[in-house]
Amino acid sequence: MYLTSKPTAMPNEAERCSTQIALGELEAVYGFIYSRVGNRPDAEDLTQEVALKALPRLRTDAAAPEIRGYLYATARSVLAAFWSGRLRMPESELPENLDQEIEHEFLPSTETSARVSSLLAGLSPNHRRVLELRFLLGYSLREAAEEMGKTTGNVKIMQMRALRTAAANSSTALIAGRAS
Repeated sequence: MYLTSKPTAMPNEAERCSTQIALGELEAVYGFIYSRVGNRPDAEDLTQEVALKALPRLRTDAAAPEIRGYLYATARSVLAAFWSGRLRMPESELPENLDQEIEHEFLPSTETSARVSSLLAGLSPNHRRVLELRFLLGYSLREAAEEMGKTTGNVKIMQMRALRTAAANSSTALIAGRAS
């Protein structure tokens, strides 16, 4: 097999240094993005998009504060494109304080919080814990299994049973509410 293009040159020391600074800042950029989208999968995807857009364009002579500023500017641009697609409106029409409006929009009401609390109270401690870890704290199956000291398969089955029990309890409460 033959290469059709010339191999690229190895990065010089300045390029490696600016890239290392940027990679060190990406964790903070992830936190910034997570605080604005509110869920791990989207935050991870958007942080990756920031890295793909920003890293090839870094100036080799840039200082750490300049690199940080560029990463955050790129993150804001990526977030604007994300919310524009999510809300189905042009980026130019997005409000300046979108992150505060979005957070407020997705906060659960007191009625919803009370309903979730009552559903969780009707479960066994293990079922309640698995649902708290998976849905309220956003743990992956593997993380929940490690936290609970169980296998991933066990947690998956426990989650399914907990959801079935919660659904049954919810429909029973709904029927009882209609009867009264």
